[in-house]
Amino acid sequence: MTATTTTVFEQFESDVRSYSRMWPTVFDTAKGAWLRDEHGKEYLDFFAGAGALNYGHNNPVLKRALIDYIVGNGITHGLDMATVAKRRLLETFRDRILGPRNLTYKVQFPGPTGTNAVEAALKLARKVTGRQSIISFTNAFHGMTLGSLSVTGNSMKRAGAGIPLVHATPMPFDNYFDGGTADFQWFARALDDSGSGINRPAAVIVETVQGEGGVNVARPEWLRALADLCARREILLIVDDVQMGCGRTGPFFSFEVAGIEPDIVTLSKSIGGYGLPLALTLFKPEFDIWAPGEHNGTFRGNNPAFVTAQVALEHYWSDDRLETSTLELGDRIHTRFVGLTEQFDGLRTRGRGLVQGLAFADASQAGKVSQIAYDNGLLVETSGPSDQVVKLLPPLTIADDELELGLGILADAVASVCRAKDTTG
Repeated sequence: MTATTTTVFEQFESDVRSYSRMWPTVFDTAKGAWLRDEHGKEYLDFFAGAGALNYGHNNPVLKRALIDYIVGNGITHGLDMATVAKRRLLETFRDRILGPRNLTYKVQFPGPTGTNAVEAALKLARKVTGRQSIISFTNAFHGMTLGSLSVTGNSMKRAGAGIPLVHATPMPFDNYFDGGTADFQWFARALDDSGSGINRPAAVIVETVQGEGGVNVARPEWLRALADLCARREILLIVDDVQMGCGRTGPFFSFEVAGIEPDIVTLSKSIGGYGLPLALTLFKPEFDIWAPGEHNGTFRGNNPAFVTAQVALEHYWSDDRLETSTLELGDRIHTRFVGLTEQFDGLRTRGRGLVQGLAFADASQAGKVSQIAYDNGLLVETSGPSDQVVKLLPPLTIADDELELGLGILADAVASVCRAKDTTG
C-alpha cells in the first residue's frame, strides 16, 4: 500500500485496527471466495469475514433477495416490531432448522453482534438460576464487551477491559494438558467439593471448537460428559456457536456431533447470510422469563439481515448437500495438512469441517507463513494464545479448484518457512 492510500486510515482511524495491518492493501470488490484490491490484484479468501461469510462474498442468491427487498421499500430498521421479514425468518428457522432437529428453542434478537448474543445468554442464565458465577474454559473467546470478556481467556483482550473481570471461573478445555491429566475429573471434583472455593455456577459457556483459541476441538464424548455434568447439577449449558454454527463444522449447529441439547445457544456471524449484522440467542422455552424490554438494543431489528438470513436457510438448509460438501472439503484439507506434518518438523493439524488449523511449534513461523500466503494472493489468519496456528475458514461454498489453489499457495508458504524432516534415517 502506498503512503498516499494509507494516509486517511493512519491519520483518522484508531490504532486499534488489526486486519488492515496483516493485509496492507485497500480492498475494493469481492465475489464468492475472492477479494480484489483497488489496483486489481485478486486474493483468495480463506478468512471469510472471520466466519461471517460462510456463503461467500456477494452470494448471488442472497444479493438478489436483498436488492428486491430494498427496491420494494421493505422495512430497514424495525427494533423488535413485528415485520413480514422477521415472520418469514422465524418460520423458516422453525421449519428448516429447529423442527428437523426436534429443538423447541425460543428466539431472541439481542442486537447485531455475537457479543450481544453472549451478553444476553449470561444475563438470562443468572436471572433463571439466581446465581452469579459462570464457568468458562481456557483459551475461550466469547466477545469484547465486559460480560463476554469475563469468560474469555486471552490475557491481552482481557486487559483491555481496564477493570477487574469478575464472577467467572476458567476450567481446562478438552485436552488442555495434552492428554496427560484428567482435566474433566478436576472440573467435576471442584464443583462437588465444598472446600474447592467454587460456588455452584449459573451456567457453563463453551465453544465446541475454539477458533480464536487455536482451533482446539472438543471431543464429542467430552461435550456429552459436560452436558451430563451440568444437567445433574442444575447448571445451564450455553454453547457459543457464533463462529462455528451455521454449518462451519458440517451440521448447522456444531454441537450436533455430540448429540446434546444445550439450554442456551448463541448465533451470529453467518446467521445473517450475506455478512449483514445479526445475532440470535436461543433458549429452551421454560427459560423465557424476560420482562418486556428487560434486554434490548436499537439495532436488534435489522430487517435486511432477516431477509438474507431467511433465504440462506431456505436455499442451503433444505437438504444435507451443504453439510456433506463441508465435511468432504474439510477431509481434503486435513489430508493435505497431514502431508505437511509428515514433511516438515514442528507441525500439527487439527480441525473439524471447514475450520482447520495448522499449528507450529515455533509460533513465529505461523505469522511468516500467513504473510507469504498474503504476498501470493491468499488470505489466512493466525490464532491461538501465541498466534501459533494458521487457521483456515474458507467459504463453505468454495469451488474445488479454488480450494486446491489456496492449499497449494499455503503449502508453498510452509515449505519456504519450515525445515524439512531428515528422512535419511
